Amino acid sequence: MIANRSVFVRNAAARVLGIRPGMPLSTAWAVAPALRTLPRNLRTERAALEGVAAWLGRFTPRVSLEEPFQAAAEVAGSLRLFGGLERLEQALHTGLDALGFRVRLASAPTARTALWRAAGGGGALEDLRVEVTGAGPDSLHLLRSLGIRTLGELMQLPRDGVARRLGHELLDTLDRALGKAPEPRAWFAPPEHFAARLELPVQVTEAEGLLFAAHRLLAQLEGVLAARQSGIRAFTLVLKHSDRRLTRVAVPLAHSSRDVPHWTALLRERLARLELAAPVAAIRLEAGDFEPLHAITADLFRDASDLGEGWARLLERLAARLGESAVRGLAIRSEHRPELASQPVSPALSCSGRPAMRAAPPGTGPRPLWLLETPRRLGENEFALLAGPERIESGWWDGGEVRRDYFIARTAEASLVWIFREREGGWFLHGIFA
Repeated sequence: MIANRSVFVRNAAARVLGIRPGMPLSTAWAVAPALRTLPRNLRTERAALEGVAAWLGRFTPRVSLEEPFQAAAEVAGSLRLFGGLERLEQALHTGLDALGFRVRLASAPTARTALWRAAGGGGALEDLRVEVTGAGPDSLHLLRSLGIRTLGELMQLPRDGVARRLGHELLDTLDRALGKAPEPRAWFAPPEHFAARLELPVQVTEAEGLLFAAHRLLAQLEGVLAARQSGIRAFTLVLKHSDRRLTRVAVPLAHSSRDVPHWTALLRERLARLELAAPVAAIRLEAGDFEPLHAITADLFRDASDLGEGWARLLERLAARLGESAVRGLAIRSEHRPELASQPVSPALSCSGRPAMRAAPPGTGPRPLWLLETPRRLGENEFALLAGPERIESGWWDGGEVRRDYFIARTAEASLVWIFREREGGWFLHGIFA
C-alpha cells in the first residue's frame, strides 16, 4: 500500500524482496519491478477502525478511536470477568484474527503509554523511540541532532529547555503518558444499525465460497450487538457481482439472537441453494432493528424456554434449507368456526417457534390438532357419542354461517374423533384427536 508516493505498509512477500515502509515508490519498483501497489484508502481504514472499535465493545464500553489506525480500550473493570489480563489478551487476539486483522496489543496504566507501546513494538516506556510521540519532523530532527533517541533520554532533559525549543505540547503529551496529567477521551458509540463491506481478494464463482468472508462480517456484527446488549431477527448478505449487479440473501430468524455459529449455519444453507448470476467481487452485511437481548441466568434444570429455543433453531434451519414457503407455523385467530380459528404464518410469527395447537375460544371444549379440510359425512351407526354437545353458531355476517352441535365420539376403529350434527340434520366427521 502506498501513501505520498512512498511505501506505507508491505506484505510478507514484499518484505522478502527488501521492500520496507517509508521507501520511495521509485526505489521500491527498482528493487522489485513486478511489485504491485495499491493506493492508501483512508475512508476504508476509518471504516475498518470503527468496526474494530465496535467489536471491542463486547469487552468494555469504554473504547476510543486513535487516529490514524489505533484504538484504546479501558479494560481494568473487565479483567475479573475475563479471567485476568493474559486471558483477555488471548481472547482479543483470537477474535481480531477471526475478523481478519493482524494487531499489536499493549497494556499500560495509561492509554497514551499503551498506544505508544503498541506503536513501538512493546517494551518499557523509557526504551521507546521518540518517534512514537507523533512529534513533527522538525522536532524529531532536532532531537536526533542532540543525540536523543528514546523517551528515557528525552525525560532526562531539562523541562524548560525542551519547552523553549520544542514547545509545551510534547511535554504535555509526555505527562499524560506518565499519568501526571489527565487525558479526556471521546468514547466510541456503537452504531444503531449495522452495515459493513468487504472487498474479496479474488472473485468468487461459487456461492458457498463466500461463507468464509461472510463469517468475518458476522463476527463483527456480533461484537456490535454485544456492545449494545442487543440481538437481531434478520440479516442480509448483499453480493456485488463483477458486472455491478447485486444479489440479496436474506436470512430471517425465528427469535432474536447474536449467535455467530448459528447464523453461519443458516447462511451456509442459504448459499448452498444459491446459483450465482456472475462472479462476486465484494460482499456487504446489513442488519437493523436491534432488540434488547440481555444475558439469561442459568438454571439448575433445563426449562421450557430451552425447548422453545431448540424448536426455533430447528425451524430456522429447515426454512434455510427448504425455503420459506416449505415451513409454516400456525397463528391463532379470534374466530369460533374451527376451520377459521387458525391461519398459516411464517415460523418467526408462530408462538416463538413452538408448534401451535388448534385455537379454542375461552370456555369451550378441547380441540383436535388435525382437522379435515372438508368434513366427511357419517352414518349414525359409525360412532358412539362420549361428550357434548357444544353448539357453534357463527358467520352469519360474512356469508359463511354455520349452525352445528359438536360432540367427542369414538368410531368403530376405536379412534377418538370430533364430529358435528348440523341443525338441519346429518352427521359429519371434522377432526381426529388420536
